[in-house]
Amino acid sequence: MGTAGKVIKCKAAVLWDQKKPFSIEEIEVAPPKTKEVRIKILATGICRTDDHVIKGEMVSKFPVILGHEATGIVESIGEGVTTVKPGDKVIPLFLPQCRECNACRNPDGNLCIRSDITGRGVLADGTTRFTCKGKPVYHFMNTSTFTEYTVVDESSVAKIDDTAPPEKVCLIGCGFSTGYGAAVKTGKVKPGSTCVVFGLGGVGLSVIMGCKSAGASRIIGIDLNKDKFEKAMAVGATECISPKDSTKPISEVLSEMTGNNVGYTFEVIGRLDTMIDALASCHMNYGTSVVVGAPPSAKMLTYDPMLLFTGRTWKGCVFGGLKSRDDVPKLVTEFLAKKFDLDQLITHVLPFKQINEGFELLNSGQSIRTVLTF
Repeated sequence: MGTAGKVIKCKAAVLWDQKKPFSIEEIEVAPPKTKEVRIKILATGICRTDDHVIKGEMVSKFPVILGHEATGIVESIGEGVTTVKPGDKVIPLFLPQCRECNACRNPDGNLCIRSDITGRGVLADGTTRFTCKGKPVYHFMNTSTFTEYTVVDESSVAKIDDTAPPEKVCLIGCGFSTGYGAAVKTGKVKPGSTCVVFGLGGVGLSVIMGCKSAGASRIIGIDLNKDKFEKAMAVGATECISPKDSTKPISEVLSEMTGNNVGYTFEVIGRLDTMIDALASCHMNYGTSVVVGAPPSAKMLTYDPMLLFTGRTWKGCVFGGLKSRDDVPKLVTEFLAKKFDLDQLITHVLPFKQINEGFELLNSGQSIRTVLTF
């Protein structure tokens, strides 16, 4: 492309500080350096993790360009890049896969040492590629997709099938993969089992889809908001309940419902009390409980160790335990083969300039996933 090697001026949604709306600004995006890729973003999803930064629940430097769930086209590449080329359709990866660190080399690992979950806000060389009004603007989770163009490290990008619809497969960049992988990869749900999913947002629905794909015979959805039950049933839940409908602890309710046979539970809310509820709700001897929801920062958990002593397994996962560069292209191929339906997760599609409206839909509980298109 004619822009290769040049600074690109484009529109981006800049967050200047916590608890402020996004400001659509003209920014400058520097060319990619060695082992970096510059991407033209086509579509990006709004995830609650982005909202955690706005609310101050997640560490970040400011000003920052958020967004981490997207599809784009490679505009240009830096020296030494071998896995993608200009024109490739790609998904940026908030969880990199360098293929060299211990986590990447271990068959069961995926939390690459290059992950930026501490809010460094820069690329591998320690600098940013974004400038606005003469000031540096920081990156978010190696991706920063709320912009027309972004720059990522090569370890944070996956080439996907050219025919994949960008406004749908962008969900494979975070929300869908996180939930689906939690069931099939981290939880390793077995055919014929009983699963319980706490929290029926976009990721919770993706967990249900994963449990169904793995052959679970009974999938119980749990949420305080009964408006979410219809959608949960549509994607594969066999029944849904609200904890408010009984005075008994939810673990007792589930034990009575299932004849004490819950094999797997998934906490997809990120609350300390529901993490313990989910652990207590799986079978005391052979049950597995998976923490999927991002926990609140600077909070400690207190629980009865007898919950684990009797034999339960308690696990956590980032990005569903998936190896990002290896597994994202496979999931896109499975989507194109109609193995699962992402349409059921997308409730709103808006033009990028309506990003603040998209976050209002998220915070009011009206949306499951809003996708912004450029």
